[in-house]
Amino acid sequence: MSQTKKHIRERFFPHIWCPGCGHGTVLNNLVRTIEEMGLDQNDVMVVSGIGCSARISGYLDYNTLHTLHGRALAFATGIKMTNPKLNVIVPMGDGDALAIGGNHFIHAARRNINITALVLNNRIYGMTGGQYSPLSGVGIAATTAPYSSIDREFDTVKMAAGAGATFVARTTAFHVQEIAKLMKKAIEHNGFSLLEILTHCPTYFGRKNKMGEAPDMLGWFKDHTAPVGSPKLEEDPTLIPRGIFVEEQLPEYTDAYAETIARASAKRG
Repeated sequence: MSQTKKHIRERFFPHIWCPGCGHGTVLNNLVRTIEEMGLDQNDVMVVSGIGCSARISGYLDYNTLHTLHGRALAFATGIKMTNPKLNVIVPMGDGDALAIGGNHFIHAARRNINITALVLNNRIYGMTGGQYSPLSGVGIAATTAPYSSIDREFDTVKMAAGAGATFVARTTAFHVQEIAKLMKKAIEHNGFSLLEILTHCPTYFGRKNKMGEAPDMLGWFKDHTAPVGSPKLEEDPTLIPRGIFVEEQLPEYTDAYAETIARASAKRG
């Protein structure tokens, strides 16, 4: 416990998350993963924007930056370009990643810059009152969709893969050990990494969609997902696949940038 506590800014506790929120599970796993990997706290940079998930940066005793809504990946790109040795991690919610931040998301993935993007997908805007998001989906009730949403949702995994991310994975707040395993692989990967974590918001999403309390919502993740390659996915196409979807090595952006500078300098003599 004492080793874990050194990663936390205790002066900012108690946290603001509602009882049963899945974001605490993500924070817990991130701290434990960084501890187990033996990363120096001074070599970790956590950048966040706005929303419930964005509070993660403030609770961690690393180099942290709390930025504008949707601009976390833009700030993170600048930081990584300035100091490529940093392990840059960006926790984002629905809006930060794929609404106001969608353009930054696809271009960070396209560049294959070595940033770890954690998308905490609870399918709703929890901090601002329960509005529906680009990840909510058809038939989901929200403050701004009292008769249910008619918008189709983005598939975060397909979006990242299509944009060029070289590591793409998905898990849920129920699968705690899987979170830690995939986080480690995402951080170790030299390139743009996307880890989508399906989390639960019992306060808004759960109540408005009659999904019960936090344990019931965790049970939903257990019953409605299956590992990549499982025959269950063919038997039931409504199941959500989880696991690793993309893992490949391509030139990393800051490495390519450094090579370009070296080549230009050599030509100048």
